[in-house]
Amino acid sequence: MTRRAARVLMVEDTLSIARMTEAFLTQAGYEVDHVETGRGCLAALESDLPDAVLLDVRLPDISGLEVLAHIRRAELPVVVIVATAYGSIGMAVEAMQAGADDFLVKPFNADRLKVTLANALERFSLKTQVQTLKEDFGRATFHGFIGSSLAMQSVYRIVQAAGPTGATVFVTGESGTGKELAAEALHRQSKRANGPFVAINCGAIPHGLMESEIFGHVKGAFTGAVAARDGAARRADGGTLFLDEICEMEPALQTKLLRFLQTGTYMRVGGEVLEKVDARIVCATNRDPLKEVEEGRFREDLYYRLHVIPLHLPALRERDGDVLEIARSLLARFSAQEGKAFEGFTPEAEDLLLRYPWPGNVRQLQNVVLNAVVLNDGPLVAAEMLPPPVNSRGSLPGQVNRATLPPLRAVDNGGAGARSEAGTEAIKPLWQVERDAIEAAITAFDGNIPRAAAALGISASTIYRKKAAWEAGETEAVGA
Repeated sequence: MTRRAARVLMVEDTLSIARMTEAFLTQAGYEVDHVETGRGCLAALESDLPDAVLLDVRLPDISGLEVLAHIRRAELPVVVIVATAYGSIGMAVEAMQAGADDFLVKPFNADRLKVTLANALERFSLKTQVQTLKEDFGRATFHGFIGSSLAMQSVYRIVQAAGPTGATVFVTGESGTGKELAAEALHRQSKRANGPFVAINCGAIPHGLMESEIFGHVKGAFTGAVAARDGAARRADGGTLFLDEICEMEPALQTKLLRFLQTGTYMRVGGEVLEKVDARIVCATNRDPLKEVEEGRFREDLYYRLHVIPLHLPALRERDGDVLEIARSLLARFSAQEGKAFEGFTPEAEDLLLRYPWPGNVRQLQNVVLNAVVLNDGPLVAAEMLPPPVNSRGSLPGQVNRATLPPLRAVDNGGAGARSEAGTEAIKPLWQVERDAIEAAITAFDGNIPRAAAALGISASTIYRKKAAWEAGETEAVGA
């Protein structure tokens, strides 16, 4: 045998048979323990689990079938071979139905014993390997992720392996693929899981405030700094600091972040004292970080400091049939939130979901499902309930589907170039229309910006950026 000798627990009350069987097994290379009763077997199983149990059915205290039932109820990972006397084949069949791996009919010879035991152990080993593979490669959910595609199994394995380490992880992927969810999964898998998880979106905070957001500031450091404030680095002490959209960070702050990564120390804005924290860094971007380095927008030394373990999240269109798994889960969640009774999608709706390429990835799918739930009722989501462009048959992503446009108003042709002055008075600047729509959505959802963003079909970070621009007096930012 190439591995360690397998251990066999023999349960046999006839001493002569026990000695003979022990000799057979020892000669075949097994380690053998011997007990004479069923209760002795149960006690031995509690103290040290063997690889296999050779179990006599007729025992002086309790039946071997009772012992077998206990082993299977407890789901003990051991092979059980039942031994029964000639003429008791019916009992052997009963034992197999109760979960025995094989049986022997007494009297048996050495060859029969060795073949039966070796085959049972081999089958058990293969079954264990298959179960391990299923657990590793067949997970449909993982720390908030949904999807059993091969592409996602690779993501799960990297998170599972990298999570317990202290290494910096650089997450890449298109917008909406779940980069923050990956960072949270890494945190939950880590030894810091009981510590804080602090997320900063570098693209949603004005550059002038970013340093303070990360490192904090002292009182009077700048106009409006009426009190000292901890930054994300301090709040993440003992936990994980997630820097989303890291490539949006301005070069001067990249230098300070590099120093922080190298030393674990930083200085608050306006401060003069170095502070030290212990936070694991996870960062993410939807850009190509190497291209950002090549074009001089991202420091090369910072890139290599952060890019210890790369984790790329596949686009939804690269995830086989995951779209339906995710859509069904979202439908159940949103239906419960909104008090609706949806139970699933019609085949036509599922076909549309599978055919659509999802340029906005999972975030776009969330918006589509929420839209269908909020605006409709019924046990099933039909194809016509899905909003454009998902239900726009014949239109490619990015193309305008004329059927979804509002009808054109009639034009008064009383004279060449004539216009209706009454209609133009109600026209507002585009930025004002956009602002009104966003503020109305925020009000409708009681200030919940993520839900307002989902209803509008945009990301929450877009609303945060626009609110910051409005507060700064930049009223012309449209479509950012």
